[in-house]
Amino acid sequence: MMRRRTLLAASLAAPAAIALGRPATAAELFPSLSVFVPAGPGGGWDGLGRAMEQASRAAGLVGTFQFENVGGAGGTVGLPRFVSQKRGRADALFIGGAVMVGAVLANRAPVGLKDVTPLARMTTEPGIIVVPASSEFRDIAGLMAAYRANPGAVATCGGSAGGIDHITLGLMLKTVGRSARDASYVAFAGGGPAQAALLGAQVKAGISGVSEFSEQVKAGRLRALATTGDTRSLDGVPTLKESGIDVVIGNWRGVFGAPGINPAQRAALVDYLTTLHASPQWQDIMTTRGWDDAFLKDEAFADFLRKDETDTLAVLREVGLVT
Repeated sequence: MMRRRTLLAASLAAPAAIALGRPATAAELFPSLSVFVPAGPGGGWDGLGRAMEQASRAAGLVGTFQFENVGGAGGTVGLPRFVSQKRGRADALFIGGAVMVGAVLANRAPVGLKDVTPLARMTTEPGIIVVPASSEFRDIAGLMAAYRANPGAVATCGGSAGGIDHITLGLMLKTVGRSARDASYVAFAGGGPAQAALLGAQVKAGISGVSEFSEQVKAGRLRALATTGDTRSLDGVPTLKESGIDVVIGNWRGVFGAPGINPAQRAALVDYLTTLHASPQWQDIMTTRGWDDAFLKDEAFADFLRKDETDTLAVLREVGLVT
């Protein structure tokens, strides 16, 4: 971790920090940060932002956080608002990820991630395919058989149209000779509404990040059929690949700055995210939530974004979500 206190200063500050109930692990880098989440509360992007707040405050990196949630269409509703309202703001952060890359392409949105400032990719997470606890589908083979027979009769929920969940469904359907265009896909603006639809048996299946459904799975309210990573993410839950379905896909999430910030302001935000990533508080949160470390910063992250957009467009065409 990058530290801005000398050892002597840290030792002198420790008693005061203990008295205040705040660990003296690092110097405060920002008195306040504004975090814009282009999705409703309870989803993966919101979870990343709230986890950043938790770890940053525990590590003494940031004084206060202000959050704004504006959901819709895979982030393409909130993104233009962030771009127009936060331009030049050196204390503004935007949470986004793989879902938004696909949503921008599928919706032909005029404003995309090219219009904000890449700072760092933070995490990646495999997806999970779940059904209500009362579902007739006992395993992934049963669900795939239903998709093969009539995908339009198996309402499946997930994030925005064209996003990573929709792409996952499209790739699964392709393995049984079907197209994403045959599916009955129900798009939600966040993980909270998707959970409600599943728990109310309003849909037959759901796809999202593991962390968004894992608590409901552990509580027995949802049944996990498979995950989408290379290796298992939950005990007793097979991957699609080991179940004979040749699909491996992950969902990265990252942080962006406002358009129009200068190089020094961008460097300060990257420095903050680098320090956060190295902190034990952040590492503990990643372990607890089952997130995989995917840290990539600055220009390396920008290069990744350009390649990811090209690759995502190819997949969207392959599964029939764009022409």
